[in-house]
Amino acid sequence: MKTLLNTLLACTLLASLAAQANTLRCGSQLVSIGDRRFEVLQKCGEPVYRDLIGYSLSAHDRREYSIEEWVYGPDNGMLSILTFEGNRLRQIERQRSR
Repeated sequence: MKTLLNTLLACTLLASLAAQANTLRCGSQLVSIGDRRFEVLQKCGEPVYRDLIGYSLSAHDRREYSIEEWVYGPDNGMLSILTFEGNRLRQIERQRSR
């Protein structure tokens, strides 16, 4: 019984860590993968840097989407790099500032 409880606790911890990789805390707000640009702006404000990376085609090559990176921070020595494809947040990356 104790082994089962420990296994369940470990699985819960791993699941919560995986969920944190897809979110970013901005004050008391949370930004998640799939959020729109205006939602991120409302929750986090203007980024420190904004770079247009390039363009990507949709799944059936019918639409062209811009790829843009926004950088927030440093916050406790960490930069948060948000990658947008079109109007949607696709990736949240954290990196130690140099």
